[in-house]
Amino acid sequence: MRRDNNRRLFNLNNQDKTKRMFFISAIILILAMVAFFITFIIYGNILRNDDELAKINSKSITDLGKSSSNMQTEQASYSMGKSINDVKEDINNSENSEEKNTKIAINTSNMEKEDNTIQNTSKNENDTNKTKTTNNKVEELKELTFTKPVQGEIIRDFAKDTLIYSETLKEWITHMGIDIKADKTTVVKSAEDGIIKSIKNDPRYGITVVIEHAKGYVSVYSNLLTAEFVKEGEKVSKGQTIGTVGNTATFEIADEPHLHFEILKDGEYQDPNLYLK
Repeated sequence: MRRDNNRRLFNLNNQDKTKRMFFISAIILILAMVAFFITFIIYGNILRNDDELAKINSKSITDLGKSSSNMQTEQASYSMGKSINDVKEDINNSENSEEKNTKIAINTSNMEKEDNTIQNTSKNENDTNKTKTTNNKVEELKELTFTKPVQGEIIRDFAKDTLIYSETLKEWITHMGIDIKADKTTVVKSAEDGIIKSIKNDPRYGITVVIEHAKGYVSVYSNLLTAEFVKEGEKVSKGQTIGTVGNTATFEIADEPHLHFEILKDGEYQDPNLYLK
């Protein structure tokens, strides 16, 4: 009885395994068929597209050849259709074109020459204007001249860019004017027409008179004994008395009696020797 049952169970197991194997085989077969079918469809589409592309390319090449042939035929027929007169006219037109180009080149050359002439003229005018400006400056410099405020020897010269030794200060200093030797109480005169700008007792240069002149010039008279001959705002003439020589400049007290004289142009110190006549 047990043996019969065991056989029956064994047969059932074998049948199940057989069914399972059959089912798996069927599924594999179906999948293989589906894959083959899909591959066939895709490959067919690729072949179809390649054929169409080949046809298109073949047609394009044929059309291009026909077009080129037609163009060559038209050009040949056009050339053959020209008469002798047409050929002569083409030659004349070519010669006229060359003549025009030559004329244009000549005209361009003339234009360049004219430009050079204009530039040279402009340069000459600029040079002339510069010369006039320089001459005007020289004339302005010559136009305004100063007379010596006192007669005497220049014992200390103008030294704006160099140094001179000061006996009073015992050191090397600049000197923005000239010192004209003169005895005390010697009359000091205005070097040029102008207006008395100021009268002051400078702590360095003593009693000082400042006169304002035309064209930005100013003259300064220092180391005076007195300046009671004029007053501020007064208009003075060249050669008019404005004071007397003294010895009131503390910066030059060790020197002999003299007039310390300065000239400025637009606020810049000038060498009085260039203006005195």
